[in-house]
Amino acid sequence: MGALTELHGEPVVAGDASGKAVVSDRPLSLWGGLDPETGEVIDRHHPLSGRRISGLVFSIPTGRGSCSASGVLLEAIRAGTGPAAVILSRPDPIIALGAILAEELYGLVVPVVIVGEEDRCRIMDGDSVKIDRDGVVTVGSVLARPGSHPRPTT
Repeated sequence: MGALTELHGEPVVAGDASGKAVVSDRPLSLWGGLDPETGEVIDRHHPLSGRRISGLVFSIPTGRGSCSASGVLLEAIRAGTGPAAVILSRPDPIIALGAILAEELYGLVVPVVIVGEEDRCRIMDGDSVKIDRDGVVTVGSVLARPGSHPRPTT
């Protein structure tokens, strides 16, 4: 692991989480874009298509589309196939609602943190990421290895 970078964000759903980052520069609609049974991105037009977000820190600019996405995220969290945390560049009430409901209904906390786009772009696919309740995001870069996923350049 390389040097640590500390980013300061605004927690929408406060909590502690850590995991490897799965990153895209493109928004994703979870409704029709994420299989809540497996945690796989199933939107075949999205750069993360075929990747699983289960237990990972999911970083996208914002969600896209339907209010049904809240239910998809809620179901993925309940099933144990959801992300460990979500990092967004812009507030997304639909994604936030799914995480809020998971905490209220099931006691399962998936932090959602808003960081500026410039800071969010500093998080690379595969980085180790830790989030604390105050919205501090600590990122440790991982050197690329053969067969690792580079950050999508969409």
